[in-house]
Amino acid sequence: MTDSWVNSAEILGSDLPLELAGTGNRRALLMAALREAVRSGRLAPGTRLPPYRSLAADLGLARNTVADAYAELVAEGWLAARQGSGTRVAERAVPVTPAHRPRTPERPARPVHDLVQGQPDPSVFPRTAWLASARRALAAAPDDAFGPGDPHGRAELRRALAGYLARVRGVRAAPERIVLCSGAAHGLRLLAKVVGGPWAAEEYGLPFHREILASHGVGTRPLGVDADGARVDGLTRHDGAVLLTPAHQFPTGGPLHPARRAAVVDWARSTGGLVVEDDYDGEFRYDRQPVGAVQGLDPEHVVLVGSVSKSLSPALRIGWMVLPQRLVAPVVAAKGEREQFSSATEQLTLADFVESGAYDRQVRRMRQRHRRRRDQLVAALHARAPHVRVTGIAAGLHAVLELPPGTERSAVRAAAWQGLAVEGLGDYRHPGAERPSRSTGTATSPVPHRDGLVVGYATPAESAYPEALDALCRSLPPVSPPAPAPPQPPAAP
Repeated sequence: MTDSWVNSAEILGSDLPLELAGTGNRRALLMAALREAVRSGRLAPGTRLPPYRSLAADLGLARNTVADAYAELVAEGWLAARQGSGTRVAERAVPVTPAHRPRTPERPARPVHDLVQGQPDPSVFPRTAWLASARRALAAAPDDAFGPGDPHGRAELRRALAGYLARVRGVRAAPERIVLCSGAAHGLRLLAKVVGGPWAAEEYGLPFHREILASHGVGTRPLGVDADGARVDGLTRHDGAVLLTPAHQFPTGGPLHPARRAAVVDWARSTGGLVVEDDYDGEFRYDRQPVGAVQGLDPEHVVLVGSVSKSLSPALRIGWMVLPQRLVAPVVAAKGEREQFSSATEQLTLADFVESGAYDRQVRRMRQRHRRRRDQLVAALHARAPHVRVTGIAAGLHAVLELPPGTERSAVRAAAWQGLAVEGLGDYRHPGAERPSRSTGTATSPVPHRDGLVVGYATPAESAYPEALDALCRSLPPVSPPAPAPPQPPAAP
């Protein structure tokens, strides 16, 4: 038969059309189409083909036509047939890359060890307890949970968070003051739309937080940071808000001093400014009880922003803002008419997880695990690099290793050679950070940044952590030789 026609069928429901086009014998057209599908990689080695009866029906061909085409391609080595396993693409029929296709550059090898801060080990997610909460939450879920979402967030979760945050973080808020979001970054985006700038921000902090604000037209200027946290005495009446990490300054470590906590609230009251409190690491203190939230000092001038990204998983995409009453409606309006960011079923699951006590148990478990990791880090450095000072270890999921001046970049490169992902402290410094003049106190010139490494100890699996610490110790600069003593003047005769 020598007619011209086109037909197609999906191979195994994979949305891979098989087109037969041209003039000639239908068996020959089918064989040519199958060869091209294998040659181009559309049918990978090992792919199971549909039974010849099914393919014949889909293409409108005689069964014998398809059976003969399969048999001939098996004989040619394109296909392989085994009783009970059907007809598959032969493993040796490797697709041929067309000569004109440009080669894809090879991806750089992933680090063997990961000590980048900010992400808990995903293997410790409490799957069993979460599944139990999900079952209870779904069984008790009202019908409206499966309709358009309320941009405030599910009332069940807001009630659970109000009780938990009051008990654990000293937060003063009714559920009506809480607006759910997909994380701290999302909360900042919403606040940037509502609160005017410029904002003040800590000299060291997450760069992408500053980028989020900048993308919404909100500029930031840096506040100095020392052992007592942010230098809030640098705030002025021109600042619309200040972004702080009072529980554990990120990344340098340490809580905001009590006098400065009171001072920043006084600033907000006197100027009408807003304190945006990123409750980073607020639940993970190891050597003493957690410091209460600044929000508890003045709920009408402080926004508390938090999430479950560190305590559970960033994959849940659930965070919250505890807002002054005057900001609730504007923030909800900025979010939109419907919940677009967090699943209602996951919100209900988290509400049950909190109210059942499972969240408290998970936080205690993670606190013990992170403290053990921190102690291993400190012990390894004491034994192998005693000249390196470790700071910021009273809380959180990371520590800062102070390095000799001028060695930070070389240490990061050395870590990469060891297959270790780690970040330098300079990566977190505000680009506008400046040094005050000793005489006038005004900004004059850029301050040389402190050299150091920000070492996250939460991500590696238990079995991989010792090797990661070993790679870290091999990457650190050696002890600097002592400076030669200045020449002494000759003794008087």
